[in-house]
Amino acid sequence: MTAEPIPEKLNVLLIGTGGREHALAWRLSQSPHLGKLWVDSSANAGLLEIGSACPEEFSLKRKYYLERWLVQEKIGFVIIGPEGPLSEGMVDALASPDRPIFGPTRAAARLEWDKAYAKSIMRQTSIPTAEGRVCTTLNAALTYVTERDEPCVVKATGLCAGKGVSVCKNKEEAIAAVKRCMEVREFGAAGDAVVIEERLEGQEVSVLALVDGRTITLLDTVQDHKQVGEGDTGPNTGGMGAFCPTPLLNDDDLQAIARDVFVPAIDGLRRQGIEFRGVLFAGLMLTPAGPKVLEFNCRFGDPETQVLMARFQGDLLKTLWLTATGRLDEVEFSFDPRTACCVVVCSEGYPGSSPKGRPIRGLVPIDRIGITGDFPMMFHGATKNEKGGGTVTNGGRVVGVTCLGQGLAEAAKSATASAASIEFNGAFHRRDIGYRVLRQRQNSS
Repeated sequence: MTAEPIPEKLNVLLIGTGGREHALAWRLSQSPHLGKLWVDSSANAGLLEIGSACPEEFSLKRKYYLERWLVQEKIGFVIIGPEGPLSEGMVDALASPDRPIFGPTRAAARLEWDKAYAKSIMRQTSIPTAEGRVCTTLNAALTYVTERDEPCVVKATGLCAGKGVSVCKNKEEAIAAVKRCMEVREFGAAGDAVVIEERLEGQEVSVLALVDGRTITLLDTVQDHKQVGEGDTGPNTGGMGAFCPTPLLNDDDLQAIARDVFVPAIDGLRRQGIEFRGVLFAGLMLTPAGPKVLEFNCRFGDPETQVLMARFQGDLLKTLWLTATGRLDEVEFSFDPRTACCVVVCSEGYPGSSPKGRPIRGLVPIDRIGITGDFPMMFHGATKNEKGGGTVTNGGRVVGVTCLGQGLAEAAKSATASAASIEFNGAFHRRDIGYRVLRQRQNSS
């Protein structure tokens, strides 16, 4: 990649259509280096307030059209948000010496799209993780869970938008989870194999790092709530809310996580001839024996990105550019000292199928959100503009409402109250984001 400074003005394509991309676009729009921002042709209503929609859908089946379009529009930088295009090899297909792409190659992104491969990397590099087994047949998986006496976790090995993990209390639940993956084929090809692990106990945290191949820079810590129901009950989702930072990890803990998790993972890939550039995301369980890796993701999380971007202070475009061009050591940024909390407003039926086209009331326009996030930050996840005017639902996780506060209690209270102002038929949200940390503090005081 070029060692030249970032161009004075840079046309950018942001791929992805959800709340993660809306939060990224909001911060990108504040960069003095941003020329024209292009977004997905099917971008949500919030993204379309910031960027211009591409004329057609981005698909690698039309690689040559995409390359011509990128040249025609003088796109100098591409940022890939979701895991799908990374697993398909979009970085490999579209990167060029004069057009870097933020995101790992398909080989590097295998840490996310193949949980069995990720498990093998963790074993080879002695990264602390749950004990478990990869099963490639239904009979093998059923035999393994039947013979176990302890509760387990069943994971489809492929990509499932955060919904392919079942935390099982007993053998009956584990057998049902295996059958959903491998017999009913609830997750399609993602369930061709399953990873069956011991069930770890503790609180789960997310640690994300920018990686340029060699340099690793950890971002502030995040905790999210994946289960749909209050009190962390019900099936897993893509995420019902998050807060940043978490008080459960201090600087010494992060240094240990960098040493024991991130450095071995990047080195393990490098020994296979794979260079990782982009975001590496480790989901960790804080067990009595120390942090253990639950999974790796190879992109910004959702809703983790909303709370990270609410607190991010710096030039995001320059930061991502320098990461993609192998110069992360030149990056300068910081985080707002306040706590950010995001509450996701969902549509009835989620995490299953949800109705679309229901009018939404109470949205705060993007131009009301200041650089410091003084208003509730409403990052659209699944919304659409109606031809006749107005914004309607277009999926399950509709809007992520993020607020800043002096501590988690204040931020969570504000975000929950603001989420209640979003109205559409069938809307629901959790009212207890952050409750485990807040309860732990109350019990220790």
